Amino acid sequence: MVGLLGGLAGLSVGLLQACSVNPATGRTQFNLMGREEEIAMGTSESPKFAAEFGGKVASADLQAYVTRVGMALAAQTEADFPSMPWEFTLLNSDVINAFALPGGKIFITRGLVERMTSEAQLAGVLGHEVGHVTARHINERMADAGLSSLLIGVVSSAAGSEYGANVQAVGEQVGGVVLLKFGRDQESEADKLGMRYMSRVNYNPRAQREVMEILQKAMASGRQPEIFSSHPFPETRIERIDKLLRTEFLGTQNNPAFVTREREFQAEFLAKLRAQPRPAPNAPRTMIINPQGFAGADHASWCGVCAMRGG
Repeated sequence: MVGLLGGLAGLSVGLLQACSVNPATGRTQFNLMGREEEIAMGTSESPKFAAEFGGKVASADLQAYVTRVGMALAAQTEADFPSMPWEFTLLNSDVINAFALPGGKIFITRGLVERMTSEAQLAGVLGHEVGHVTARHINERMADAGLSSLLIGVVSSAAGSEYGANVQAVGEQVGGVVLLKFGRDQESEADKLGMRYMSRVNYNPRAQREVMEILQKAMASGRQPEIFSSHPFPETRIERIDKLLRTEFLGTQNNPAFVTREREFQAEFLAKLRAQPRPAPNAPRTMIINPQGFAGADHASWCGVCAMRGG
């Protein structure tokens, strides 16, 4: 018991020293990685993810369009986040997805963009991914996973081998569900941050709801119970977005200052995108849904540490 108490006391001191208030969320977080480590991780992994999703769409104009929208959102982020080396990439994949890596590396597939009807919808998805970065969700997810393992290890060592093994087995099962639940909370938080950033550059945040409707149509069947999913179902997110539209973002509704840019998006972006070569038939089509991804159908999972796939 003395060893257990001593281990927990030392752990508590270390946690307090590594915690800080996130300027985007207002929440206190455990900082497993610093800013430069996050940037280094994103820079290292970015080419691998781009290649896995068929590489970039070849058009410089289309890439510049996505970058323009994304950088406008990134400029509205808090504290020193605007100075992060943001990159926004349009991937030549028919998969419906978008995701973010630490350090400001944002990706969106043509498979998702081609289902959109407005620039505001594009801003909604990119803003959501920007929100994952500013909320430091990968850092947070990694810290939670590491802390769960550490706490379970401390209890197991102090309790003895036979009882400790049972504690560890139960802890791993419970910890897995808790982490998945936390992932769902991250998605809702990123939705809200995305709406914040897009409204700051005068996009109508209702477009975030419209993207949920796109995902809802894409998820026609085969869904597992939500409690075991790393993402809320689109209808759950729609309910939360509707509440935000009635409260925090009420002033943006029926307000001509907040636009969607439908005609510009369809003429300047969609028409050009449809003229681009389609992905090769053997292009990767596995859908990766990660703690920093927008979500869609055919759920899998991604761990920010090791790119581990799961069902």
